[in-house]
Amino acid sequence: MHGSSPKDRGHQPHPNTPEAARGEVNRPADAGMVTDFHGKLDYSAYLHLDQILSAQQPLSSPEHHDELLFIIQHQTTELWFKLMVHELRAAIAHVAKDQLEPCFKILARVKHIQAQLLSQWSVLATLTPSEYVQFRYVLGPASGLQSHQHRLIEFMLGRKDAKMVAVFGHKPAIHAEVEAALKAPSLYDEFLRHLARRGFAIPASVLQRDVTVPHESNAQIVAVLKDIYERPGKQWDAYEMAEKLIDIDEQYALWRYRHVKVVERVIGFKRGTGGTAGVAYLRAMVDDRLFPELWDVRTEITEFHPTT
Repeated sequence: MHGSSPKDRGHQPHPNTPEAARGEVNRPADAGMVTDFHGKLDYSAYLHLDQILSAQQPLSSPEHHDELLFIIQHQTTELWFKLMVHELRAAIAHVAKDQLEPCFKILARVKHIQAQLLSQWSVLATLTPSEYVQFRYVLGPASGLQSHQHRLIEFMLGRKDAKMVAVFGHKPAIHAEVEAALKAPSLYDEFLRHLARRGFAIPASVLQRDVTVPHESNAQIVAVLKDIYERPGKQWDAYEMAEKLIDIDEQYALWRYRHVKVVERVIGFKRGTGGTAGVAYLRAMVDDRLFPELWDVRTEITEFHPTT
């Protein structure tokens, strides 16, 4: 019929179109959806959701509405910590083998994980002091201070503190894991060793230092980094690695600062449940620098003055 629309004529795609060739004409979008999972792996089983979703056990009695928020906040943090530990271990192994390039993707991922952890604080910040005091008592001496995964991350990033290992003495397997991380070279230690193997003038005192204590800024390393930063084209991978490390350090400082402000907002200057001084204890760590020379070198880089 002249003048009828494609809809009026029961319009079909041209027989030579890809849709027609695949037999997808008028096929519902969910036509192939699996609905029978008897004897098959489903989403819940793959993720062990029965275990995960039953792991929230509020202890307040009667149960306080906001305790679930507090539990989920910390459980999700621990899941992200688990991924960070996994990624940082891989990065350290790559640097020890003089393979910097695989680290770029890994450390970019770690930075995004840190951003997730940073944004999570805004959820916990919706917990008011009046709400928290109604169930804080159930924590007893339990505290984030006792997160062994956070301690592993700190040790792998070079923030070593031998006395913190004792916190895990009641769990032998975890104690051994944390102690091993304390005694192992950090990511930054391995980077400096890598630079030394490439002929950069890393002092022997740094290469042979006691890795169970925090690394301190060294003027000779600043000079090495100054050369890398002023001539990035000659050693681009080292330059890129340095910038990836500064990303991690900066994100970690922002996370610690946000931690301090949320704790201050929720409990003020009360002592922490783990026995620390609370906000005062956390605030003392805000300005810690994991990779000090990477910050110091920025002051030393020579300004460029083009000739006229």
